[in-house]
Amino acid sequence: MRAFSFSQSKHWHPSSQIAPNSRLIKSCSRNFNPNPAQFILIISRKQNPLPSLSVNSAKTNPSANDPTTPPLVVVGSANADIYVEIDRLPKEGETISAKSGQTLAGGKGANQAVCGSKLSYPTYFVGQVGEDANGKLITEALQGGGVILDHLKNVSGAPTGHAVVMLQSNGQNSIIIVGGANMSCWPENLSDEDLEIVKNAGIVLLQREIPDSVNIQVAKAARSAGIPVILDAGGMDAPLPPELLSFVDILSPNESELSRLTGMPTETFEQISEAVGKCYEMGVKQVLLKLGDKGSALFEEGKEPIKQPIISAPKVLDTTGAGDTFTAAFAVAFVEGKSKKDCLKFAAAAASLGVQVKGAIPSMPDRQSVLKLLQTIQ
Repeated sequence: MRAFSFSQSKHWHPSSQIAPNSRLIKSCSRNFNPNPAQFILIISRKQNPLPSLSVNSAKTNPSANDPTTPPLVVVGSANADIYVEIDRLPKEGETISAKSGQTLAGGKGANQAVCGSKLSYPTYFVGQVGEDANGKLITEALQGGGVILDHLKNVSGAPTGHAVVMLQSNGQNSIIIVGGANMSCWPENLSDEDLEIVKNAGIVLLQREIPDSVNIQVAKAARSAGIPVILDAGGMDAPLPPELLSFVDILSPNESELSRLTGMPTETFEQISEAVGKCYEMGVKQVLLKLGDKGSALFEEGKEPIKQPIISAPKVLDTTGAGDTFTAAFAVAFVEGKSKKDCLKFAAAAASLGVQVKGAIPSMPDRQSVLKLLQTIQ
């Protein structure tokens, strides 16, 4: 048994180096709005090697309080999740009664942002909410999770996005999304301020609950600065634009999303591998696959896939947001320089903790809990 820690001997700057005899006049802290004129940087598309990491247990991550740490930047959706707890899904034309109902903050982007922050990594959220009660609910939840909200916008032309989450007694769910401000009122061109925080990130997370045109702008800006981009394939059920895929470093679908995107079956691992091969043909070189109770796997073109079994939870209460927890935790471990195998294990531990709590944002685990769980695994 070994103890896990994500403390670093140095910080990984995947795309930038500080110029000799210069310094960052200001950096990405919780009260900082980046200005390109405030940086003296040499930008390189070539990523630096990953640093070595210590393996001593730590309650907190030193990088969380280091203003020079390049942040996790999540660009995506924020929803008010309307939960209804039911014994089973209604049949066509049938009306059933819910055992309970409540509204909680969620949305794939907001979920991932809170997860990153609760894992003690500085995290920005770029997104939109309406000027309504649901927008206030989400803003307060993001603030409570420690997310930096300098780039969260309130828009008057659309209500806050929301989702109806039908939660069954076994913890499984079915979800219907109404896009609202997530899909409307975005500017044709993102502001220089929004793109600048992307270019100075350590890693960028995207999902498909906002327009593809926004994701393309963000991914293109990140690629221009050498910043890795993970695209969570969850969201709209539509083909992925080739232009977007060309700027993505890691595509992260679940089994059903992989099947829809490739038009191929994904019932066996052999079929999954063939479908991932189709992703390679589409331009993606790495696929981070979420397999539910069968665990996860990271595929990289030309290499054997790395498999990670699930870390069993004593009881599964709610799987809503589990995939977001997994993806965000993987991103945090990745930007901190962990091996890909350990990134998968860290993400699996975070997801295991998340399914034991009802609600998406409320279920996001803190770093200490994840490390404590990892210490129990041989």
